[in-house]
Amino acid sequence: MSREAKFRCAASKVGSLEEMKRRAEEWRRAGKTIVYTNGCFDLLHLGHVRTLESAKGEGDVLVAGVNGDESTRRLKGEGRPVVGERERAELVAALECVDLVVVFQELTSMRVLEALRPEVWVKGGDYGLESVNQEERAYVESYGGRVALGERVAGVSASEIVARVKGLPEG
Repeated sequence: MSREAKFRCAASKVGSLEEMKRRAEEWRRAGKTIVYTNGCFDLLHLGHVRTLESAKGEGDVLVAGVNGDESTRRLKGEGRPVVGERERAELVAALECVDLVVVFQELTSMRVLEALRPEVWVKGGDYGLESVNQEERAYVESYGGRVALGERVAGVSASEIVARVKGLPEG
């Protein structure tokens, strides 16, 4: 494999909603359990990696939804995201545990959940089942899917990293 081809592997795992639906049909025909997780993934860190790895452990294939730039800004505030949506999507896709990445622009991932219908929806370990979006949770549970929580890594978040960086003296 050429050096250029190796660098394109992550990009090839980023797909559209339509591509995701097509792949999900193939996976289901093959008897695979589909897991979905989502987030902003701004400044990829150990907490993200642990959540994604634990999500993959819930099934056979893992689809990761990445909030687009505008929804990340609305969720996280001005100055965010630090890294653009395409780069964030490719970084998440580069992880071995992730099979497909889809970028969505809405504040919630309901549209992705409706299109994918995962058997398991995994939220980060910083959530509790009572604090996840209840509309999304009810939807997943309505067709027999389940909600699981990923591993939590205390003291690690993109917001904390941004705060630490801002506190550093100019150098």
